Amino acid sequence: MVSPRNLNRFSRLLRKPEQKSLRMYTNFARGVLTYKSGFALSCGRGFVANWCAICIVVFLGALAASAGVPPDPLENPGFQHFYNLEYDEALAAFMGQSAQDPESPDIYNHIAQTIVFRQMLRSGVLGSDLINSANFFLSGPKLNFNAADQNQFGAAVARAVGLAEQRVKNDPKDAAALYSLGVSHAVRANYEFMVKKWGDALADAAAARKLHMRVLDLDSKFVDARLIPGADEYVIGSLPRVWKMFTAVAGVPGDRENGIQTLKAVAQNGRYNRFDAEALLSAIYRREKRPAEAIAPLNDLIRTFPRGYLLRVELAEMYGDAGDRKKAMDAVEQLDQLRRAGAPGFQRFPEAKIHYTRAGLLMQWGDLDQALGEIKNATANVSTLDSPAAGNAWLRLGQICDLKGQRQQAIAAYREAMRAAPDSQSAEQAKSHITWRYKKPE
Repeated sequence: MVSPRNLNRFSRLLRKPEQKSLRMYTNFARGVLTYKSGFALSCGRGFVANWCAICIVVFLGALAASAGVPPDPLENPGFQHFYNLEYDEALAAFMGQSAQDPESPDIYNHIAQTIVFRQMLRSGVLGSDLINSANFFLSGPKLNFNAADQNQFGAAVARAVGLAEQRVKNDPKDAAALYSLGVSHAVRANYEFMVKKWGDALADAAAARKLHMRVLDLDSKFVDARLIPGADEYVIGSLPRVWKMFTAVAGVPGDRENGIQTLKAVAQNGRYNRFDAEALLSAIYRREKRPAEAIAPLNDLIRTFPRGYLLRVELAEMYGDAGDRKKAMDAVEQLDQLRRAGAPGFQRFPEAKIHYTRAGLLMQWGDLDQALGEIKNATANVSTLDSPAAGNAWLRLGQICDLKGQRQQAIAAYREAMRAAPDSQSAEQAKSHITWRYKKPE
């Protein structure tokens, strides 16, 4: 039911310049979706989300306008490191490239986006848990960037914007420069979302979408520029009916399936954003309760970026959602084997997260005794987890105890969750479960 308060809000949105306000709102919604995917939306080099939150949340690759047709992203060592979660190495690679080509706005976008994603990984907000989190993006903790990162990020974005704007000034129809400029706004919007500067983030997100729509007006075959519009169309199509009525009045279309098809086209035919589209689609399919359709793009990402350990966690969760118990547990076992073997990239993945992932799957299937054993193994080694993951582990222990009727143990675990990550969504949920016993969603 629409409340009078909401009607007043809608009324304000539909006054001039209401269309701008509504477009800003839908861009905000798109940002939320992408961040939940684990790949926060970043319209950078062509990536984020949705890897994604979102979302997902997506590292959009920008065209290397100064070099004509750019090489495939897989040929760039910076992106190999980036998509494999090796952000220090990615940053070093992009810094080296900026020294060789100081006039490329795209490289500075890469630098800025890498700084944001590195902090997201450090803060534990790139995990697959975010896909299941209904409002992490809004209630999650503000990310704290140190002064050096803030300064480096600000300088990189300013340099990218300045270079792209100069090219647009020289040629207003320079699609590559317009795309790069849109990337800069999206990268900055990501950062602003992370530090809770909502108004600035919405304005930059709206500018990014407008610029990429302009690119499509100039070149309808520029498939990579469809990522943001496709995500927008899906999000708008997912809004409650009353909201969609107002987006239609404002001239902002929305259709969930059309949005998905647009993203599939980017995943299949895009050059710079195809991996981001695959990551975003995986998150969307899970949200749509179509996990089986997420498995193919996830497997493709794993083949392409084998050191990206979070992708394998994601795959196990998708198999679990699809009801394929054997493949879900096999995926976790393979992840554990890679960790124990010290495979490149996997030495950074703590054993406690293996137990946490297994516990979640077993809990989902109702095997509470086994789930309890696994989650106790995770909390026994909670010191190896980052703060958000530690909070999630204690929260899951409390939930399993509640389901088993062990109320006092559950309350104790919830209090540990609040201590481990006091400003997180897990702490918020734990606080509510201290008052109201956790019940498994139907």
